[in-house]
Amino acid sequence: MTTAVTISERAARRIGEILKTEGDGAMLRISVEGGGCSGFQYKFDVERARAEDDLVIARDSAVVLVDPASVPFLAGSEVDFVDDLIGASFRVVNPNATASCGCGTSFSI
Repeated sequence: MTTAVTISERAARRIGEILKTEGDGAMLRISVEGGGCSGFQYKFDVERARAEDDLVIARDSAVVLVDPASVPFLAGSEVDFVDDLIGASFRVVNPNATASCGCGTSFSI
């Protein structure tokens, strides 16, 4: 199983725009927490501190952190940014998820 997490070009562009407004040293943290309607949910936070054991994904001006506990849940995933009629949001395309809710923010394994 691969531990790689990738960031699409659209997501990298949008993350870069968000981080630019947050000032120097800002990074996006993606984590997985228990909860949501399907058992687990994705959480997105802007942070300035990086732990030594964080997975760091950099693409263009986007820097994304994933904590070690969340890496197995996100292994092989791609983070994308979608802007459609329903609204604009980050979407995680996760091959490990066996089910997800309609809004795409929670999933089960």
